[in-house]
Amino acid sequence: MAAISAAARTYNRIWLNLVALTAAEVLLACVQLRPALMLTALIGLSVVKAVLIVAYFMHLKFERLSLFFALFPALIAMILALLALMPDAARMMELRPQ
Repeated sequence: MAAISAAARTYNRIWLNLVALTAAEVLLACVQLRPALMLTALIGLSVVKAVLIVAYFMHLKFERLSLFFALFPALIAMILALLALMPDAARMMELRPQ
């Protein structure tokens, strides 16, 4: 059997981490938690998964730092947009029929 290269081992390890994070998300969705806590945990896990995918499978880990500075403002803008829309999402809970 041929020896597995170091790069293949790295990709396998990252893939297993992604599978474990996905399993944690599914289990977290099945547990009855407060919605704010559950959504915070799910968003946090999703961000970790996104960073792993972008860094390793899109090979951006090896790119120059200038690419990070080009993409980081877009991330900040999306987070700010999410925070700006959160009051509307909270208001929707009040409009649901009992």
